[in-house]
Amino acid sequence: MRISARADYAVRAALQLAASRDDGPLKAEAIADAQDIPHKFLEGILNDMRRGGLVLSQRGGNGGYRLAKSPESISIADVIRVVDGPLVSVRGVRPPDLSYTGPAQSLLPLWIALRSNVREILEGVSLADVASAELPAGVSALTDSPGAWTNP
Repeated sequence: MRISARADYAVRAALQLAASRDDGPLKAEAIADAQDIPHKFLEGILNDMRRGGLVLSQRGGNGGYRLAKSPESISIADVIRVVDGPLVSVRGVRPPDLSYTGPAQSLLPLWIALRSNVREILEGVSLADVASAELPAGVSALTDSPGAWTNP
């Protein structure tokens, strides 16, 4: 699985908004500076997040962006889907829409299992979990293996 720069930036921007929730709306420039995200790129991401119902924008001198819902109710999967679409696709196609024959027939259940595990992790972690550095136990357990931190 590949996490795009767009998805990474979107999650980081959402986390910045979650951490600043009580401070009022944040300007895009402030989010960009705090997370080292190119400002123009972030503007497009924030617009997608607004259209997707994750953030609200407010105009004026005290304007900016804020989360549309509580950080506890927004999963990391929600953010990624709004800016990048489905979490797992094969050649741009969702796994249930694929079919294979012969020795490749077992690929479909493999892709479905992959999608299921990705969903379980990303849908099970909220912005609040990450912002508070309190990941769910199951997610933290996956990082306990030394092999999780190495690139084969």
